Amino acid sequence: MPLFLDQHKLEGATAEAVAGAHQRDLAVQDQYGVNYLKYWFDERTGSVFCLVDAPSSEAARVVHRDAHGLVADEIFEVTENS
Repeated sequence: MPLFLDQHKLEGATAEAVAGAHQRDLAVQDQYGVNYLKYWFDERTGSVFCLVDAPSSEAARVVHRDAHGLVADEIFEVTENS
């Protein structure tokens, strides 16, 4: 399954609010065949990055939309290399 990294700019967001949004993603992701793996948050800049296994970028976008409405500003398909 493709791997995506999305970016959100959420000025004024808190770590608690971002954690809650992530939990809502996890609650609905199975409906779309998506697996949100991890997220990173920089409270200073309001930047959030989410790493997700998804059949498409649109499937990843729909999970955010349906879970909490905070859709990503950008979504990039990435390849993991060690």
